[in-house]
Amino acid sequence: MSPEAMVLLAKALAIGVGGIGPAIGIGLIGNAAMHGIGRNPEAAGKIFVPMLLGMAFAEAIAIYALIIAFTL
Repeated sequence: MSPEAMVLLAKALAIGVGGIGPAIGIGLIGNAAMHGIGRNPEAAGKIFVPMLLGMAFAEAIAIYALIIAFTL
């Protein structure tokens, strides 16, 4: 296998594996928030901000994986 092909494979694995975890995490956070709001609609304001923060932190991990893929 040529070095160029190995670099391309490393980039694909970095962004692929680095995107799976955050995608699952964001889905679980959104699911839990919607269930919480569905059970107690008055708490939507208290649930919304922590939900957005959790999603932003999970998305930051995916962005780190993208940066690693670009630097390879």
